Amino acid sequence: MHGKLLLLAGLYFVQGLPYGLQSSLLPILLRAHGLSLTRVGLTKGLYAPWLLKLAWAPLVGRRGSPRVWLTLSTVSLGVVCGMLAVLPPLQAGQTGLPTIMMGLLLLLNLGAAVQDVALDTLAVQLLEPKELGPGNTVQVVAYKLGSALAGGGLLVLFPTLSWPLLFLLLAATYWLAAALAWTAPALGQLPWPQVSEHTPHKSYHLQDLLAVPGTLWTAGFVLTYKLGEQGAGSLFPLLLLDHGASASDLGMWSGLGAVTCSIAGSSLGGALLARHWQPLSLLRSVLQLRLGGLACQTALLFYLSTPGASLAPGTITRGAALVSLCLQQFLGGVVTTATFTVMMHCSQLAPRALQATHYSLLATLELLGKLLPGALAGALADGLGAHLCYAAFLALSGLPILDLSLAPSNLT
Repeated sequence: MHGKLLLLAGLYFVQGLPYGLQSSLLPILLRAHGLSLTRVGLTKGLYAPWLLKLAWAPLVGRRGSPRVWLTLSTVSLGVVCGMLAVLPPLQAGQTGLPTIMMGLLLLLNLGAAVQDVALDTLAVQLLEPKELGPGNTVQVVAYKLGSALAGGGLLVLFPTLSWPLLFLLLAATYWLAAALAWTAPALGQLPWPQVSEHTPHKSYHLQDLLAVPGTLWTAGFVLTYKLGEQGAGSLFPLLLLDHGASASDLGMWSGLGAVTCSIAGSSLGGALLARHWQPLSLLRSVLQLRLGGLACQTALLFYLSTPGASLAPGTITRGAALVSLCLQQFLGGVVTTATFTVMMHCSQLAPRALQATHYSLLATLELLGKLLPGALAGALADGLGAHLCYAAFLALSGLPILDLSLAPSNLT
């Protein structure tokens, strides 16, 4: 089992790099250059290829091998990073991202989305039922480490790290990962799809995916469980920036510090699942704690709008902001690990030839539930005001707690 987990850890680490780059590094750089919250939020549209994974998931699941798909997609990610390295860096006064940069970032997400389908197929096929807890812990933790490195870590180093060097380092990382995918013994041992699995009369449709036991409830849950958390989480660092926090401090707080807490939460979630905690029972307890933490974070933002409130070093407010941010990330880590375990368990109930497409459906809905509030948070805050917007996210955080009461018995 350890060989499987090490392989998954390396590949999921690399998969997290584009997300950290665009979710942590890019928004703060753009906001620091004077872009509105609405314009910053609209850059989430670059994640569009992730929402189209169902278009190529059947091809990845039925044609070729995971090793070929992983290698080709990872090499392509390194090529795109090499092209980004030759572009000029962002300049003060720019009203948005240059068109060429947007196109390359879109290609980066396309390559990462193809890699994601192949890697999830590998995980579903490699892991035994008893390995789902540790396997999903490795998946979530490694992904977040990659996101932290490309997000908060690079933001801290950005004043001293040149734009070309940043992307050349990312390109080298991708090419090393491609070599790992090509030479890994575990990938070479996976069976290629049988002819009977991808002949025309064996094609699958949406109704086949939804007919898998537990799919309808799981789809609804993964679509809603991050709505409030993701919307608030994407907005909170930007509002702290508006209240006087520096970009470098936010890189440390919302990047390295918060992701460290998130990884700790994911690790705790995996440890509890390994000790035979039921994922749905764990989710019910932690989601209630997360709702309380978000209520405290909302109260903190109201206080920051009062005269005399400050985030200066040494103030209680600064410490409360840090604790609030880290607590939400910690609880979110536990929730994510338990949720991905439920998703993978549900996909393993599908026929083998359908598992890649089934898991891609759930993963696409999970991503959509995270992207929508992140993309719309800035526009909502600009239009409704930060306080009302945050109150809406607080209400949305209560939805998944209600969903758990409707969970089917085959997922418990």
